[in-house]
Amino acid sequence: MASITLPAPAKLNLFLEVTGKRPDGYHELATLFVKTSLADKLQIQAEQTTGEKLQLDISGPFADQISNDENNLALKAVRAFENAFQMPLSVSIQLEKNIPTGAGLGGGSSDAGTVLLGLCRLFKKDPSLLLAQAAKLGADVPLFLYPDTFLKGEGIGEKLSPVAFSGTLPWAVLVYPDTAVPTKGVFARLHLPAKEDVLTSLSNLDKLIVAIQKGLPLLQWQHLLFNRLEEAVLPYVCSVRDVKEDFSALGASPLMSGSGSTVFALTPNRQLAEDLAGRIKQKGRKVFTVRFGGSRDENN
Repeated sequence: MASITLPAPAKLNLFLEVTGKRPDGYHELATLFVKTSLADKLQIQAEQTTGEKLQLDISGPFADQISNDENNLALKAVRAFENAFQMPLSVSIQLEKNIPTGAGLGGGSSDAGTVLLGLCRLFKKDPSLLLAQAAKLGADVPLFLYPDTFLKGEGIGEKLSPVAFSGTLPWAVLVYPDTAVPTKGVFARLHLPAKEDVLTSLSNLDKLIVAIQKGLPLLQWQHLLFNRLEEAVLPYVCSVRDVKEDFSALGASPLMSGSGSTVFALTPNRQLAEDLAGRIKQKGRKVFTVRFGGSRDENN
């Protein structure tokens, strides 16, 4: 069997606006993703075979949050690869689960996208051929077929445009309050913003992207970070609200990622991030100090 080991990085949403709702019930978004050094670890062994066989073994601090049956996105990704290329496989996956689920960090989507990426590398296939299949697995899955650190997302998040960057990237402190927030319930509670508010938001998103492209210091663009979904989470989930309030009390500028529950704050360098992480720790919370774009997990 051929083998490959890859990190499956967590994502943050530095910006997330809901721009509308489609007839099929899905919401249209405008978002800026960034990948981080917090990552699951996937070891994939695979070979072509006439007798299909799938095996998934899960370890790591959040292993008990997911199942290893056919509902697991990593296994669904194997099936999607087989169907796309009409290639029956025998696959064994070792998944080290370091990213919490229901946390707004895209952990399951990252696992699925990384499985697709790993199989493409093992069997010399072009990952761009799988973007449509990836989107069917989940709106965030295509994100992890791209090598880029920053990507702008539109549509339901699956229409992606890489964003180049320059300069020194900030560090981030992530706090998972040991609470899973179901995405479906968040969107059910959300009231669509007025058109003029959306236009203002989209202008701010453009400014944020330009600042990152130019490599401007964090203090010049931190005020542009935004997440519309906070309106449908903070009044209803006290553990998430408490983390945000605690960050603010420490002088940070926190933001929820995705539909929650993780809240994060950015700092200009690692030392400041570690100092902030030490002060935000409380019992029952999991705190991560991460950098952008890396694959090595910097857990506290």
